[in-house]
Amino acid sequence: MAKAPTKETIKRATVADMKALGVHKPQYNRIIDIYAELVFQYNTLTKEFEDGGYQYEVSTDQGGAKKSPILASLETLRKDILAYSDRLCLNPKSLDTVTVDKPKESKLQSLLSKRK
Repeated sequence: MAKAPTKETIKRATVADMKALGVHKPQYNRIIDIYAELVFQYNTLTKEFEDGGYQYEVSTDQGGAKKSPILASLETLRKDILAYSDRLCLNPKSLDTVTVDKPKESKLQSLLSKRK
């Protein structure tokens, strides 16, 4: 089985994805760091949930059943990851609402393109 990515690997991949989409700025690095930590935690808990046989309920002291704490944590992390991915423009819905910075054309390029 493949080894789960580290927080740093997730962070580097996120920055690379954002650069490819044209939405990365160094000022976003703190948010990217939090996003990478959330994804890392999600991956870790998902592996733990899988290893535990996907136990989605636990018994209560009163004899009933409730959602397992790990499942509740995974659900919260999913929501947080989605919110952060929206802010970082990492999904199609959020990317549609962003104006991507385009590199400015130099004066020479401008003159040459007008000449054609």
